[in-house]
Amino acid sequence: MNIKILFGGLLVMGALACPIAIYAQEEPDAIALKNNEFEDNFYEALKQKGIENYDKAIQSLQKCLNSEPDNAIVYNELGKNYLFLKNYFEAEKAFKKAAELDAKNRWYWQGLYDVYYEQKDFNRAIPIVVKLTEWRKAYYQEDLVSLYMYTQQFDKALTLINELEQTVGTSEKREMYKLQILATSKDSKPGKEALEAAIAKDPKNEDNYIDLIYLYSENNQEAKAEEVARRLEKAIPQSDWAQVSLFKFHINNNEGEKATQSMMQLLGSRKIDSKIKHRVLNEYLIFANNNPSYLPSLEKAVDYFKDVKEVNVPKEIGKFFYNKKNYAEAMRYFEKSVAQKDDDVEGVELLLMTYAESAQNDKMYKLATGYIDLYPTQPKLYYFAGLAANRLQQFGKAKEWLESGQDFVVDDAALAKDFKQQLDIAKKAGGKS
Repeated sequence: MNIKILFGGLLVMGALACPIAIYAQEEPDAIALKNNEFEDNFYEALKQKGIENYDKAIQSLQKCLNSEPDNAIVYNELGKNYLFLKNYFEAEKAFKKAAELDAKNRWYWQGLYDVYYEQKDFNRAIPIVVKLTEWRKAYYQEDLVSLYMYTQQFDKALTLINELEQTVGTSEKREMYKLQILATSKDSKPGKEALEAAIAKDPKNEDNYIDLIYLYSENNQEAKAEEVARRLEKAIPQSDWAQVSLFKFHINNNEGEKATQSMMQLLGSRKIDSKIKHRVLNEYLIFANNNPSYLPSLEKAVDYFKDVKEVNVPKEIGKFFYNKKNYAEAMRYFEKSVAQKDDDVEGVELLLMTYAESAQNDKMYKLATGYIDLYPTQPKLYYFAGLAANRLQQFGKAKEWLESGQDFVVDDAALAKDFKQQLDIAKKAGGKS
């Protein structure tokens, strides 16, 4: 779970989300099962969790514990389901038990961190994050900086910020934290005059420009902040940080070409924090939506995120355009999303929705039926297969798919109604191909 950056964002990209990329260890959803009863209960729990029936998942997991009372993976699954239900007391107990049984598994500690973080119990979260740094030091140190800030342990935060600057470089979030820390001390508060003097003394020191830009921005002196950014660009032409500020000014001034150039430079930079890149992409997305001639540049920008594992950027862009009823653009990005992560069922279903809205019936049928073999319990796949078959006047196939899939519809009245409607169409047509 990365701590949320202080900038707002259109897309849900960094907002207090726990890390979903798998690194040194695999998340323990898979287990060598000892007997059929345990296996049935465990996979039933996974199935119920997948369709958000968390209470039923918990019941199945409790049955697993009857035969294997010291199974850490079962406790971890219990913790996840209790957390989904916001039963923090039971979730904490379950994750603690899992970590007690297998202290070397990062995911059990991560689950405990999630519990404390959702409750904003930052003091209890801190020692867990310290423990998590044993697996991914720099990654969790970023969270630790924010936790120290939230608990006003500014000395520890500043020490860690300085360490991270030496090991992984600067980031916008940490720079802002540093300014907040320094602002709490009257003796060390870096005033504008002091920063201007520092720039005059050493015009090649990028950090002083950045600090001054933030100070002006915090005081809503955007014109002065832009002037400092341009001075930085002139003093250090290769500065990627100058483009972060200049991009915003170009967007505000409706200078599309200049904004595009700034965006492409900072997206390709290794110095700029990924969260800043996401924020810039969000702002350019809104700009391009209002200025369609820049949509091709947006698509090129999205390609910079193709190796990002934590967030499927094309899918999020597709959602934006889908909500705007721009199905042609939404389809383009959902297709990129599925190509990037073909085991993302939500991404597949979003693409099917776009095909349905755009009357791309052949594509809808091929995609839906192709995924049914991989995910045979996902009712929406059957629905879209039946819908496409009806539209293609293959009513026998439609009836077959819809009748096969309707048994998987659970607690979804709207979807059940859609199934019935399409079945009625198929049956009235005689159920014949």
